[in-house]
Amino acid sequence: METQHSWRLRLSFKNATIVMTVLNIITVLFLLKGFLSSPSTRNNKLAPDSFNSVELSYIKESEEMRLALQPWKLIKRIKEIEQEAYAEPETVQHKDMKQTAAVDLVDLSKRLQDIRSVNDVSSFKALEEWRKRKMERARQRAVGKNGIGNSQA
Repeated sequence: METQHSWRLRLSFKNATIVMTVLNIITVLFLLKGFLSSPSTRNNKLAPDSFNSVELSYIKESEEMRLALQPWKLIKRIKEIEQEAYAEPETVQHKDMKQTAAVDLVDLSKRLQDIRSVNDVSSFKALEEWRKRKMERARQRAVGKNGIGNSQA
């Protein structure tokens, strides 16, 4: 019985937590060593030194072929056309916009003058008619008041 009791004291939660912490620290140290070690010691397959001379010649040759196949003149001409396209329309559009705006302003001022002249004549006539009607109504009221006032007196 005493052996079972002493064994329980050794495997308490506190002791288990300490053991797990030590194991975690050791694991972290190994992982850090693996991450911080130089690439040549970790994996030498992807290092440029691992290519042999035949592979390097194939790589250089394929790179030269790829560069030779690119249409440099066409690319240069496309860039020139794009620059011209961006440069010309702005100036042409800007001039066209100014010209159309000037024409529109002239048309608008002519319309306003025409409307004012027609409007002045028509509003003057309407104002005269309104005054005449107002005077007639005022006379009718005056006659009506006088007639009503005389009949009651």
